[in-house]
Amino acid sequence: MTTRTPPSTRTGKAAPSSGNRRRIIFLDVDGTILEHGQHIAPRTGDAIRAARAAGHLVYLSTGRAASDIHPLVAEIGFDGAITNSGALVTDGDAVIVDRPLSPAATERLLTVLRGRGIPFFLQTHEGVFASDDMSELMRVYAQALRERDAAAGDVRPEDSLAGLANRAFPPVEEADLAHVAKAVFVADRPDGVEVLRTDLGDGFLVVPGSMPLPGGSNGEINEQGTTKGSAIELLLDHLGLDAADAIAVGDSWNDVEMFQVCGVSVAMGNAQPELKTLADFVTTDVLDDGIWNAFERLGLH
Repeated sequence: MTTRTPPSTRTGKAAPSSGNRRRIIFLDVDGTILEHGQHIAPRTGDAIRAARAAGHLVYLSTGRAASDIHPLVAEIGFDGAITNSGALVTDGDAVIVDRPLSPAATERLLTVLRGRGIPFFLQTHEGVFASDDMSELMRVYAQALRERDAAAGDVRPEDSLAGLANRAFPPVEEADLAHVAKAVFVADRPDGVEVLRTDLGDGFLVVPGSMPLPGGSNGEINEQGTTKGSAIELLLDHLGLDAADAIAVGDSWNDVEMFQVCGVSVAMGNAQPELKTLADFVTTDVLDDGIWNAFERLGLH
């Protein structure tokens, strides 16, 4: 793991108004800021910019690779980001933590995924790389999802799964295996998470994903100890801030650890039911101004 601690100086930042605590907010991306791969609620950007103008700090905290942040999200403006589910932490342009998988972990991961015949993506900080069988599986699942939605009269061509199916990813062979941050798997079997947890063992963290697969399973794989929560702890230590002043907002299983670390946790209205039980409160859905309403309740703008 590489850790650097450059001075955290910020120019043009307002101090919080008298009597208000300075808070640091960590926002998941998919299902929290961004829905179906390309939609953001009208007031989400306004809420984030207003919170920063009031002197609070706002960081992304996402499973996405740093290079895979949607432009609509990036253009809102943030103080930094936790990406690849905690493998990379940045404060402004400064890299605070960079902890790729160990070479042994990468080799073990590839051996198990290939041995089980489970399609997967490898994520580095620079890109996302697909196994040979991933593109075809995405097309099959996307078509099945479109047919299901059409039969229900609820056609959503912008669905994130369809979006993945329409993207072209470079092959895994082009990835720098010395700097793999995590893997995302998509299995055509419902027990993919359990199978990989057993095969990979205690050195890995296998988290269920939220892709709407018709019959299969999906999830994320990091090295044990690399989570959004542990990344937040490292960043708070770097900034000299207290976890009691940290706020986490998310919707999925890879947000559990940041809920456990932060003083306040907020689940989106569209969050998985189990995550809602861990939250201090539940806001509205992602496209029903969930971020704006949460920030308003917390007095951030």
